[in-house]
Amino acid sequence: MSKLKGNDAMAVDTDSFEIFATFARQYGVDVAIVRFTSMLGVDAATALGQHYRDRVAAVQNLDPPILSAGGEAWYPGPSAEAIYWNPLRTVFAKGKERVALPSIDHASSVVVAHTPDPRRPAFDSKGLVVGYVQSGKTTNFMSVVAKLADEEYRLVIILAGVHNGLRKQTQQRLEEQLHAQNPTRWLLLTGAVGDFQQPPNPPVTVFSDPTKTALAIVKKNATVLTRLIKWLDTVSGRKALEDMRVLIIDDEADQASVATASINPKIRKLLDITPRHTYIGYTATPFANVFIDPTSDDLYPKSFILNLPTPNGYFGPERIFGNDLPSDDPASDDGFDMIRVVPDADVPMLRPVNRAAAQNFRPVITADLRRAILWFWLATAARHARGDATAHSTMLIHTAIPVATHQAFKAPVTAVRNELLDELSDPTSAVHAELRDLWDDESAKVPAETWDRVQETYDQIAPYLATVVESTRVILDNSYSQERLVYEDDKPLVAIAIGGNTLSRGLTLEGLVVSFFVRSASTYDTLMQMGRWFGYRHGYEDLPRIWMTADLRDFYRHLVAVEREMRDDIDHYQRQNLTPLEVAVRVKTHPFLRITAKMGAAQPAYVSFAGRRLYTRYFRPDDAGWLDQNLRAADRLLSAISDNDQETNGYATLFRDVTWSTVRQFLGSYQVHDDSPDMDRRLMNDYIERQVSDTPASLEKWSVAVVEGPPSSPSERVELGGREWKSVIRARLDGERSKADIKTLMNPRDRGIDLGRTLSELDAMNEQQLRELRDGTPLGKNRGLLVIYPIDRVSDSTRALRHPLAAARPVIGLGIVFPGEPATRNQLAAQKVAVDLTGVITEDPAAYEDDLEGPEMDV
Repeated sequence: MSKLKGNDAMAVDTDSFEIFATFARQYGVDVAIVRFTSMLGVDAATALGQHYRDRVAAVQNLDPPILSAGGEAWYPGPSAEAIYWNPLRTVFAKGKERVALPSIDHASSVVVAHTPDPRRPAFDSKGLVVGYVQSGKTTNFMSVVAKLADEEYRLVIILAGVHNGLRKQTQQRLEEQLHAQNPTRWLLLTGAVGDFQQPPNPPVTVFSDPTKTALAIVKKNATVLTRLIKWLDTVSGRKALEDMRVLIIDDEADQASVATASINPKIRKLLDITPRHTYIGYTATPFANVFIDPTSDDLYPKSFILNLPTPNGYFGPERIFGNDLPSDDPASDDGFDMIRVVPDADVPMLRPVNRAAAQNFRPVITADLRRAILWFWLATAARHARGDATAHSTMLIHTAIPVATHQAFKAPVTAVRNELLDELSDPTSAVHAELRDLWDDESAKVPAETWDRVQETYDQIAPYLATVVESTRVILDNSYSQERLVYEDDKPLVAIAIGGNTLSRGLTLEGLVVSFFVRSASTYDTLMQMGRWFGYRHGYEDLPRIWMTADLRDFYRHLVAVEREMRDDIDHYQRQNLTPLEVAVRVKTHPFLRITAKMGAAQPAYVSFAGRRLYTRYFRPDDAGWLDQNLRAADRLLSAISDNDQETNGYATLFRDVTWSTVRQFLGSYQVHDDSPDMDRRLMNDYIERQVSDTPASLEKWSVAVVEGPPSSPSERVELGGREWKSVIRARLDGERSKADIKTLMNPRDRGIDLGRTLSELDAMNEQQLRELRDGTPLGKNRGLLVIYPIDRVSDSTRALRHPLAAARPVIGLGIVFPGEPATRNQLAAQKVAVDLTGVITEDPAAYEDDLEGPEMDV
């Protein structure tokens, strides 16, 4: 009989503890101790109680932290005899989730631990789990479902997106991994074919068996939700729900659930008729969710907000687009060379300009589209050569929303397939040289050696090509297509999927290798969700490629910073033990979020610069007048403060006690690129003046630093303020000359450049620690930091994805750090900057809303 160890060093019998834990879950640990004292004695009962409390504390202290200060600590983790979780855990242990099983168990327990104590007579819990696009959010919420079912939740409703395909995919997965393992315990209210239909029996009868948990996977469709509510909102339904613990999982919670006239009220109605409910939204793009009014009776996640950790092996935005370190930092990473740019001149041949043109649109297989299709077959053949022939392999072609456009693509894409099959059979065909050149070119750009794999030669993969091409199916997937993407474990699928909205959110494209993506989108969160190429690529990490326009590539690059900033904010406030209601102002006032237009045009936008580190990213290298103005602004600033106290720390010179009026004058004359709404100088000056006039005042004094390049750098010297400064090198990324994108100007350590720490000490701190250092240091908590970066006009680089800046003049970069925490008193009203991504091409996405929710029934 196994023993457990309590804090009091008294051994605790495993079997006795499981019985004790079951009783404690139902009646509370104190009641359980009293009950077991009469059976086992005071010492044994006390040891059992202490061990139970230790288990609860261990779950409560799991990392990542959760934003729910003041929440009840009640969950001790799944029991050894868990009826619902253990079968699911077994499924995961045998499947592709096995490597990540500890983190799946860990993260789902964190979520469950911060739902309300289910013994309460009534509870209204609303939480938000922030994952990553294609990162395994379904695995997490399925685990949460199983663990809460073990806590006697007897009705689970999964709101599975707005499209039939995602609802069906979710239904099938939960049937296979939850229901099939435990069919006598799960009561399915929906099936793979068709959405929710009212059962013949009333709820009081359907829910009469206390050993069963009812499960409904429904689409966020007004008709379907109305039907579900009509069945539940009856005398019978209300009676059944009176004491029932209800879990509602809202998948893709930022889509349709927030600020909609049809779906949002119905979700709230579902909550209204369930007195004991836990609502958990899951999304990778929580922008809309944090903009819900937290004081209203809406879906704001008032109970908890959780960032899921980045899973091992996950290909996310930073893996593709790089990290946030400047180009001259040895740890800087621009991501993998996987993006291929589709020329703007080709786009009219790939998608219609409006609805009227869609009906008669005839796409052209451009050189880039042909190259993308050929690479898909080469990459799939390479996977076969690696022994991965039993896995699915998919290519996505997503150019526009209209169904007519998808249909128009099928024939020409099929023709490419058929022509290639004929040509492959002819050894003299020029296609063999074309394929060889393409393989040699592309395979060299993302070396397989990065993943300790020897790169295959063309001759090694060529024998698999004919089989791959012949087995390829060209599939249309939209709300009206008869043939849909269906992945079966025992039938490997090689598919070129052509579609629109149904392929742009939520739906998993198994084995996605190639994406040809020129669709525009009107908001950043929509654009991020369309990144179906994020996910897991075990065994073929070197093979994925993405074709998109240059503008779309630039938007995605910017999204890396937007996403990181929001996640950092959530983590920062979690570790401060603040509730979601307390951080509502803090998160949604971030200057970056002014660029996301979807967040409610009718609402006033507010900005607070408190606690922010902002810097210039875009420059005009060919505009000599623009560059000269910034040189003059920096020269005047440094001349004005030349007599201030100065100190150096090896890579920067620091000027202390600069007046706020001097900083304001500099910001008034410094020019920022138009595509930098987060660096609004007018708003910054307004913010500074408000803090200076506030009680107590802050930002009256500033530190100004000039960061220089290392002595060994070949960079030029720039004269500013009567002395010469060694410039830093900041090479630019691919892109248009008129908007040079250097991605990152400011090293994170520069946030603490004026706080009396050495360079090595600053390098050892993360962003959160640096922020806390400033706010906890008398030297920094009430003063701002302005950092000047003289940038070498050439700024050449040997990095693969970088190009010389080649500016007409030396360039002045600006970084700025504000102390403090955002609060209502220091927020500013600001115009929301609607970054209209439709400007990429002359398409009006609003004209294509015929497929927003899809038909009511599955096709």
